[in-house]
Amino acid sequence: MSTPFPFTAVVGQDDLRLALLLNAVSPAVGGVLVRGEKGTAKSTAVRALSALLPGVDVVTGCRFSCDPAVPDPACPDGPHEPTAFESRPARMVELPVGASEDRLVGALDIERALAEGVKAFEPGLLADAHRGILYVDEVNLLHDHLVDLLLDAAAMGASYVEREGVSVRHAARFLLVGTMNPEEGELRPQLLDRFGLTVEVAASREPDQRVEVVRRRLAHDDDPAGFAARWADEESAVRARIVAARALLPSVRLGDGPLRQIAATCAAFEVDGMRADIVMARTATALAAWAGRTEVIAEDVRQAALLALPHRRRRNPFDAPGLDEDKLDETLEEFGGSDGGPDDETDPDPDPDGPGGGGQPPEDGPDDGSPAGDVPAQGEPSDDGQAPAGQGAGEQSPVRAAEPFRTKMLSVPGLGEGAAGRRSRARTEHGRTTGSRRPRGTLTKLHLAATVQAAAPHQLARGRSGRGLVVRRDDLRQATREGREGNLVLFVVDASGSMAARQRMSAVKGAVLSLLLDAYQRRDKVGLVTFRGSTAEVALPPTSSVDAAAARLESLPTGGRTPLAAGLLRAHEVLRVERLRDAARRPLVVVVTDGRATGGTEPVATAGRAARLFAADGVASVVVDCESGPVRLGLAGQLAGELGGTPVTLDALRADSIAGLVRDVQGTSRRAA
Repeated sequence: MSTPFPFTAVVGQDDLRLALLLNAVSPAVGGVLVRGEKGTAKSTAVRALSALLPGVDVVTGCRFSCDPAVPDPACPDGPHEPTAFESRPARMVELPVGASEDRLVGALDIERALAEGVKAFEPGLLADAHRGILYVDEVNLLHDHLVDLLLDAAAMGASYVEREGVSVRHAARFLLVGTMNPEEGELRPQLLDRFGLTVEVAASREPDQRVEVVRRRLAHDDDPAGFAARWADEESAVRARIVAARALLPSVRLGDGPLRQIAATCAAFEVDGMRADIVMARTATALAAWAGRTEVIAEDVRQAALLALPHRRRRNPFDAPGLDEDKLDETLEEFGGSDGGPDDETDPDPDPDGPGGGGQPPEDGPDDGSPAGDVPAQGEPSDDGQAPAGQGAGEQSPVRAAEPFRTKMLSVPGLGEGAAGRRSRARTEHGRTTGSRRPRGTLTKLHLAATVQAAAPHQLARGRSGRGLVVRRDDLRQATREGREGNLVLFVVDASGSMAARQRMSAVKGAVLSLLLDAYQRRDKVGLVTFRGSTAEVALPPTSSVDAAAARLESLPTGGRTPLAAGLLRAHEVLRVERLRDAARRPLVVVVTDGRATGGTEPVATAGRAARLFAADGVASVVVDCESGPVRLGLAGQLAGELGGTPVTLDALRADSIAGLVRDVQGTSRRAA
């Protein structure tokens, strides 16, 4: 067994270490979400925490870790004798991103359940994690159906396995810890809110600290056991401090003053629901216990806010997490403790000897320059792409996107088999049952009627004499289901001079931003190709991070000629490469342009030939027509015809538009259902 890196040997990352320790003191805080770039000791610190947790008493022989003091009366291994128990270390169970549903919740032997009426149940990871830690690395990449199961278990404190009328329930209370790299996409809001605390981590920019990180990592890799032995005293001290803080926790008093500060802070930052208030209260109480105090003070409330609120104040996936610390301080001062005594005191560091620190400052966005008309402002190029004096040829500074809106449903025709999502029809493990088939490998979803129908003709030959149905493995039938898949939505955006009028480009960016929000909600991958001047570029390779696409869109400059063919060819190449990486994920190409093509030899004919490549491959596409003004040439509609796709105006893209509902985008070659 490998020796883990000691928790106390982690260099820096004070907020991360403090958040983990507070959950060790008070598991009711609700877990930790660790966000940060790769290579910042996120997983190392989480895995090291388990060695510091106090051991637990469990009923001897119970696979579900029942507490002998209060055994679960509904435990599948029960009933239990309260006198038979043993002690073991607290577990840290890792949930792989690609785990199956059976691996998470457990597997029920359907064959024995049908034939013998026996609930033969093999516990899953939720049972293993009961009264311990459930750790999900890259939690933002977890499939939706697993997220749903985690949400249910976290809300109810129990896991239910329901299969064709057979039910098994067991307790599943665990500390949920997740790590993620925001560049790979964000979490669903429901799961995000289930994490009590969140911390942002980044690699230090101090050379001396980076040197120490490398030195300790190399020392551990060379001699793990010896390195751990050198940190044994520090580990023992922190372990003892956790035990002492847990013992002190019931005695900590949360006075009316700090409680009023907590409520005022949550109201001031307009967080949804009441979970934030409860988590802040529990965190502030744990902070006081960790510092060895029996009173919560204002600094505990401040630190609790920096850990519990950043991920709860987001209004859409493009908002950066964080708090305005000046506003936080003003709120705490305005609603200062009124109890008198310790509540009115402040402590600049609740833990001078241990990890502490503040949260992340807010990220300042660009100034809001509101557009004022569909004409080029002073210093901007006109529609012919000519640049004014003082700017580069045919280029203007970026403009802000208009307010996003709810878009119509765009989907790929046919029936796919891609990753689970919420856009296009697909064969999935979850959804409505459409038929049955013989199982390939492990049976996951039984089709009861088809199984009985397959077994019924053989009952006499099998010597059936009782009431039970004689079922053989060959009789079992897997249910085939239809649900929704996520797609690759590739945006091809015209950033040429003909699109450069400030109001028009602002509207275009607002439309693309709206489609990005829709892609986030439908669990799509997104990519961004832009074209202007004489070339096209991949502004963002296909990724699950829609906020990265939004950031690239926001900084997109415009101007120059319109190399439409170059943009289409670059997009076609992106799809070719992605098809090799993920053949099951079907693409949806969204071309945002007024349809003009300039520059080069025969630009219109060349663009038409490039568009027909998509039609020949059967790629579903939409052309968002950005043409404006009293005279319309209809070039975007012609482009949609060449692509074999659907044209839609900016106005008709809105879900509340009366121009008609765009349900399915058309392709020249529909995929077989």
